Amino acid sequence: MESNQMVSSEIRTEPLVSPVSILRYWGPVCSYAGLIFFGSSVSNPPESVSSLLGNISDKILHLCEYGVLGALAFRACRHGAGAWGARHAVIVAVAGCALYGLSDEIHQLFVPLRQGDPLDLVADSLGATLGAWTWRLTERRAVPSPL
Repeated sequence: MESNQMVSSEIRTEPLVSPVSILRYWGPVCSYAGLIFFGSSVSNPPESVSSLLGNISDKILHLCEYGVLGALAFRACRHGAGAWGARHAVIVAVAGCALYGLSDEIHQLFVPLRQGDPLDLVADSLGATLGAWTWRLTERRAVPSPL
């Protein structure tokens, strides 16, 4: 037997996803989602933030915010979610981000001076889609093609 990891060439005994890979790939997703949640919990943002963001449409902000989340979620699905998650990484990442966006809009209904907006959810979903596809294309270009 050549390796403790392989019993034969067809049976794999090592876990597909290790605790280290879960932390490495899902940690940034959870941290960023927590940052989004924190931002949604603020009833009245500080004056410096609101004046800086006042010139940019909130839909563009949602698109960018969820673009980053979509990219992180794709990365986590591709490398830290096992074989099925890796094969369906774009779909799983976008669906997860859209559901998180829905929960964020519902959460804002309970925050004073905030409101949930269905168009924000559209921007969130579109941003997640763009982020996931962008990361997918970036990864695909980074891998050298076999000769």
